[in-house]
Amino acid sequence: MSFLYETHMHTCLASACGVSTGREHVRFYKSLGYTGIIITDHFFGGNTSIPRNLPWEKRIDLFFRGYEDAWEEGQKVGLDVFFGYEQNYSHDEYLIYGLTREYMKAHPELEHWTRRQQLEEVHRAGGAVIQAHPFRIRGYMDCIRVAELFADGVEGANAGNDALDDARAYAYARHKGLLMTAGSDNHHSPAEQVFGVELDRKLDDIKDYARLILSGGPIGLHVPQERFLMPDFEMDERHKAFWLNEKEEMMPLEQGVWDGRRFSLHST
Repeated sequence: MSFLYETHMHTCLASACGVSTGREHVRFYKSLGYTGIIITDHFFGGNTSIPRNLPWEKRIDLFFRGYEDAWEEGQKVGLDVFFGYEQNYSHDEYLIYGLTREYMKAHPELEHWTRRQQLEEVHRAGGAVIQAHPFRIRGYMDCIRVAELFADGVEGANAGNDALDDARAYAYARHKGLLMTAGSDNHHSPAEQVFGVELDRKLDDIKDYARLILSGGPIGLHVPQERFLMPDFEMDERHKAFWLNEKEEMMPLEQGVWDGRRFSLHST
């Protein structure tokens, strides 16, 4: 028996790009047979809807509204609802699992952590960090930044990506031996396509999921097999990716690594 969890989603109560409430998300995922969901609204470095001129503790309380809305409905219908968030740097984004409201209120400096500080401090708090959609490229982005040095794994599949983005992420993660998760990046329920992770047991809480990541799994990907097949495409500058070194400086990835052409991309 497997247990399905959504690991990446946004609500209209805390993400400026969100469309659905937490309650609406809960009803949808319950209808699909999911065991639980993790609300990961955009934090203050990204597309947040929380006013930045409010006192810190007020901002955190408002940020938790999407999660609270989902949690209350989850209690009614029998769906686990956990809290996380997504932080943005230079359009490289990270899913943070394991921090509590009390911790966040007591650490206003977290809004300004570097990538390395974020990883170290989240670990100290018993949490984990996953780089979200590492090979996604959009018109508003200058380039792709791959940052496995500052995360405990990568999102190998994201339903909001182009299939090419996921094929490249999967190939890179396989090549580097990185832990992979999957999520939908869902902003609106019902959604046409949802991904997630398959676990062999039910999670106790969000720190239980963080411990699973830190221990290396097992974490199965609830993703169509064909998602990871590399499509034919013409390589151009927009596909170029950079690796962030220890100093968070951009270094060109070797061609053939970042285009995924050296690897077998059949799902296992």
